[in-house]
Amino acid sequence: MTRPLRINLEGGVYHVSARGNERKAIFRDDEDRRHFLELLGQSVERFAWLLQGYVLLENHYHLLVETPRGNLTGGMQWLNVSYSMGFNRRHHRVGHLFQGRFKAVLVDWEHWGLEVSRYLHLNPIRVKLLGLGKEEQARWRAGVGREASREVIRARLQNLREYPWSSYRAYLGKSPCPAWLTCERVFGFFPGKSPERRRHYQRFVEGAVRAGEAVEIWKELKGQVLLGEEEFLEGVRQYLQGDEREQPDLVRLRRRVSWEQVVAAVEEVKGEGWEQFRDRRKDWGRDLAFWLAQRHAGMTLKGLAERGGGLDYTTVGYGIKQIERQRLADPRLRKALSQAEALLRT
Repeated sequence: MTRPLRINLEGGVYHVSARGNERKAIFRDDEDRRHFLELLGQSVERFAWLLQGYVLLENHYHLLVETPRGNLTGGMQWLNVSYSMGFNRRHHRVGHLFQGRFKAVLVDWEHWGLEVSRYLHLNPIRVKLLGLGKEEQARWRAGVGREASREVIRARLQNLREYPWSSYRAYLGKSPCPAWLTCERVFGFFPGKSPERRRHYQRFVEGAVRAGEAVEIWKELKGQVLLGEEEFLEGVRQYLQGDEREQPDLVRLRRRVSWEQVVAAVEEVKGEGWEQFRDRRKDWGRDLAFWLAQRHAGMTLKGLAERGGGLDYTTVGYGIKQIERQRLADPRLRKALSQAEALLRT
């Protein structure tokens, strides 16, 4: 079973969401929503988070969270478990409330922070009743959308400004800002002092509503967990940890190496050249190179067979399986594999 990839980064900013099991409601009434916000405030204090925004909908929620201590996973587990237990007691139910683990996307703040904040705050009006459901947004993207009337636009803006379970009203100064909500970092994208920045932000968010534009950001997502430019991705690669069999998104995010780099790493570990051990019977060197190249260079069995000297691809596959089995029982092989991977990361 695959697990979602986590990047627990000190100072990281995340768009976090969680959905109800079977898409069922996680908030049945306002008492549930107030309780969740109380726990959210406690999470901010307990885990030293900086909360940039939130929105609660019927069967899911969105958060924009900065983690100075790199503790997103621990904080989210505490929040969701605490809320689930209280929800189940109050509504006399048992079982999972949330649909699997929470989803977290690490955000390149300088390039994408403002866009993610706008996306989060626009969620309350993404409903069919107001003409911004998924089908309507798809038509707009295709250039065949129907221009919204003034009445529809006014309804959208009114709903957005009055929605009580979002941080947007606090951003506009229309409701008190909780002590656990931080608006200043988003305002930092705009010039001027706080009142002027509020107006800039409101125009930025509501401009998409007036233009009837569907705010799309997830098409730029990398590996399902990272929203940012290539330079940002390069900076966080060192923090990627996990098993690629359980977390296949690691494959798409890790830096690709070449076949030549793989061979050089194996040669370094073995202390002899490729030509010396490539065809030696019962030598693990060639198979280790195949295993590493498939894992870190994304090479196919056919490509590896050609690099291995014109082998049959079934021979390559068998060699890779041998490494998989032997590394569990042979500490020397595990050490060699670890050393080779360390060389590939430098």
